[in-house]
Amino acid sequence: MSLHRVSSMSSYEHVRGSSPARSEHRKMSFNPAGSWGPPAKEEPIGAFEVSKSKRILQVAVAVVYCLFSAGVVFGYAALKPVLVEEGVYRQYCMREEVSISETTCYEQEIRLNIMFTTAAVATNICALPVGTILDKYGPRISGFVGCFFLIIGSLFMAFAAQLPFDAYIPGYLFLALGGPFVFISSFQLSNTFPQHSGLILALLTGAFDSSSAIFLFYRLIYTATNGVFSPQRFFLIYLVVPLFITAVQIFLMPANSYKTVGELVKQVEEPLGSAEPPNYGTDNSSPGLGDHEQRRKRQDNIDSEITSLLGKDGNKQQKEEDKKRNISGVWGVLHGRSALGQIKTPWFWLIALFTVVQMLRINYFVATVTTQYDYILNSDELAEHVNHVFDVALPVGGVLSVPFIGLILDNTSTTFTLGLLVTVSALIGIFGCLPYLWAAYANIALFVLYRPFYYTAVSDYSGKVFGYHTFGKVYGLIICMAGLLNFSQAGLDALTHKIFSRDPLPVNLILLFVALIIGLALVGFVYWKSRSMKRNQLEDEAEETPDTLMPGAVNGTT
Repeated sequence: MSLHRVSSMSSYEHVRGSSPARSEHRKMSFNPAGSWGPPAKEEPIGAFEVSKSKRILQVAVAVVYCLFSAGVVFGYAALKPVLVEEGVYRQYCMREEVSISETTCYEQEIRLNIMFTTAAVATNICALPVGTILDKYGPRISGFVGCFFLIIGSLFMAFAAQLPFDAYIPGYLFLALGGPFVFISSFQLSNTFPQHSGLILALLTGAFDSSSAIFLFYRLIYTATNGVFSPQRFFLIYLVVPLFITAVQIFLMPANSYKTVGELVKQVEEPLGSAEPPNYGTDNSSPGLGDHEQRRKRQDNIDSEITSLLGKDGNKQQKEEDKKRNISGVWGVLHGRSALGQIKTPWFWLIALFTVVQMLRINYFVATVTTQYDYILNSDELAEHVNHVFDVALPVGGVLSVPFIGLILDNTSTTFTLGLLVTVSALIGIFGCLPYLWAAYANIALFVLYRPFYYTAVSDYSGKVFGYHTFGKVYGLIICMAGLLNFSQAGLDALTHKIFSRDPLPVNLILLFVALIIGLALVGFVYWKSRSMKRNQLEDEAEETPDTLMPGAVNGTT
């Protein structure tokens, strides 16, 4: 799943009751497709209305349940050996293939990979319904939907061997659908402590990345018990997770999202006279000064609590944000245009094509890491060892990379960031083709750091170039396109097994060169445009600067 990187969740705000004649603070929306119906009847709640201890507990519990549910399907590389050991889809292998070795046959490999491919595609596409449900019904209902999918997925995976139909693919699909509903509905908790919204988002993101380790721990237990702790037992025990999430949604989590920074500021700036006047009853008595004073004191108390919640360094924060925008070099280039107008530009199509290819490479490697290194290193034992290293490194790399990603994106230009993406991508492709164990280690190390950096950089690019008013539509379209085209993994598997006799190098080289060509085109275009924007900015500043005579000059002479 892709990560939306923002310094404050108030960046994702859509207009609510705004007037075209003036600027308005905006309401956060998670709906990539925009509003398709009436807004939720319930209003968001202010963090100051909930005790500090309860807000801390809400954030801590959300981090815990995201750790166990948000992105478990991305630990597929650890689960796949267990499924192979259990003989899942083994019935599709021919006799001679079964007797050769313990490795998977073509038909079995294809079906196992389709499990992950379908789940990865669903994770990206379901951002559309998640946003719609979250906007209309709130985080609690969204959490309930996610729990329902997790329960169905766990039951399918647990009893797949006994069911009269293939339940593995739909089971894994439901697990993939449940994660985003639970994870995305937790984003609004960053508004519980606006001054620490970045830290809260980092904790939730780290939980998402680390959740891929759940299947790693299961595989270790499975191996230690010689298969006694079967998949059926594991997924039945895993039902505790959605049941726990359901319980905390009912008894702890807010039914409605917390107010964004913009909404809190608007509440402070709301003039006292605009508040609804008190009801003085049916008599004709005039309101006393005490009622007005009481309302004023209450408003002053609310203003004080909101100011304390937001902090007093607003000017400093604004200067830092302006500095980041200037460093980017392309910030605001398409802001103000319609989503359709943005989609027609090279800014969209270059990043979309780059995202499609890179997501395909990433998910293809996750699904085939063992079979690739089985051929490249010519050793089942070394391939299994590499897979074990990858299983551990994937969640660890996701957590370790979070602070460095923020430093890179906040302190370097967009051109540099994209150039770094293309360079590291090329190195991963090169290391992935070398038949040495040290190259496999280098490939995995770069891959686990690159994966979260890539997803975050694409969303960061989208926010800076397209703006947050159309962010959901444009970024959602990019991710949906990439997700749908991930089904081409089946074609890559067919090429590898049927045309290239299990040799993964030709497919890897093709993907490497395609990604390199598109990446260089993207970097070159952004560099050219950023130079043009800088030159135009300097020319505008020069034109606005008034002419100044030299000291002692009179009528143009000295």
